[in-house]
Amino acid sequence: MTTSSTTDAPRPAAAATPTAAPRLRAARRPHSPGRPRRSILLTVLTGVVLLYSLVPLLWLVISATKTQQGLARSFGLWFDGDFALWDNITETLTYQDGVFGRWVLNTVLYVVVGAGGATLLAVLGGYALAKFDFPGKRAVFAVVIGAVAVPTTALAVPTFLLFSKIGLTDTPWAIILPSLISPFGLYLMWVFAAEAVPTELMEAARIDGASELRTFFQVALPLLAPGTVTVLLFTTVATWNNYFLPLIMLKDPDWYPLTLGLDAWNKQAATAGGEAVFNLVVTGSLLTIAPLIAAFLLLQKYWQSGLAAGSVKE
Repeated sequence: MTTSSTTDAPRPAAAATPTAAPRLRAARRPHSPGRPRRSILLTVLTGVVLLYSLVPLLWLVISATKTQQGLARSFGLWFDGDFALWDNITETLTYQDGVFGRWVLNTVLYVVVGAGGATLLAVLGGYALAKFDFPGKRAVFAVVIGAVAVPTTALAVPTFLLFSKIGLTDTPWAIILPSLISPFGLYLMWVFAAEAVPTELMEAARIDGASELRTFFQVALPLLAPGTVTVLLFTTVATWNNYFLPLIMLKDPDWYPLTLGLDAWNKQAATAGGEAVFNLVVTGSLLTIAPLIAAFLLLQKYWQSGLAAGSVKE
């Protein structure tokens, strides 16, 4: 029995009718990981923060070019007719027998010994807490976190009472010794050292016969450079701008830091027979922040993190 197979005959082509060409939706450009996305809101917020940060600095620079009379008769964010910046700088450095230079040296002393010592102790302590196990480590962690939460102003009065008992008030040690303790710097170096210094590198150095001291200085310390610079900048700024502690500790103007000295100049206009030197206060403030700006600009290349991240495969 034969079965006949039927095949469908080809359909005639439909008559071409004019139709509107379909609109193709523009394909979105894929986001590449190396290309950040643009955000209008983030740009606006960044601009507001930038203005908030730069306007006071702009006012300070402009006001430093004015005389005492020019500060009162001119708009704050624009120059006066007389450009007196160089005269103000000269008068600031020579006023009251050049006491401003003494205040600069005092501040440098407090920063070099106090902030430098605080950075050294934070690096040593953070490295030890991150890489060595010992009894009571959790208790130390709790103490460090608690110390970070306590504001320094709350410790100023107890510190004054303690130093007055041992006769260290009105001396440089009353500023240097409290500056050596930086709980935040210790915690920062603790966290940074735990990630930046691979344990495998330390074990390799020990196998090669290196002592713990040599392992720290030749292996760990170069890897800790970004964190060290960060802690150094934080402690430097905190010591350079320290005001409340010197206010209660010091009476002799010869040991004043810049913050306390400029405040004394600012307040002398309110005293009987005192001379108003607001132009010198403004100029002195500009000279005070200049070293901090230079420090940030010179050390910003060291602000890197994770030098050893991913260098060792687990």
